[in-house]
Amino acid sequence: MRILIINGPNLDLLGTREPHIYGHRSFEDHLEELRAAFPKVDLAYFQANEEGVIVRALRDHSGAVDAIILNAGGYSHTSVAIHDTIRVIGKPVVEVHISNIHAREPFRHHTITGAACVGIITGFGLEGYRMAVDHLVRRT
Repeated sequence: MRILIINGPNLDLLGTREPHIYGHRSFEDHLEELRAAFPKVDLAYFQANEEGVIVRALRDHSGAVDAIILNAGGYSHTSVAIHDTIRVIGKPVVEVHISNIHAREPFRHHTITGAACVGIITGFGLEGYRMAVDHLVRRT
């Protein structure tokens, strides 16, 4: 199984960005743990800070993967374009949020992109990515 993980704006700063919310670990460190935990899954990773680049990644890479894990960051709450792209690519997408979006500012309580996904995992820190991989593996 091949799963693409796409992280959006500012998630390249994990480990240093607001560690009281996002923790002290980089995503690259966590990705190595995911790969060790799921040795039979080919986990690809992509990070972008621009909405259009995320849309392009979803479209360009969807044909080569079985599923996608998406943390679109702030675009989760604003991007109709990413929502529409998730709908057209024909692959299961699980949305992940490191923080509990429902315990944060009111504008974060709703995700536009989540409505196009098979599920949303929020508030479990980096562990949410493992939960998403586990779900996608069991789903197939």
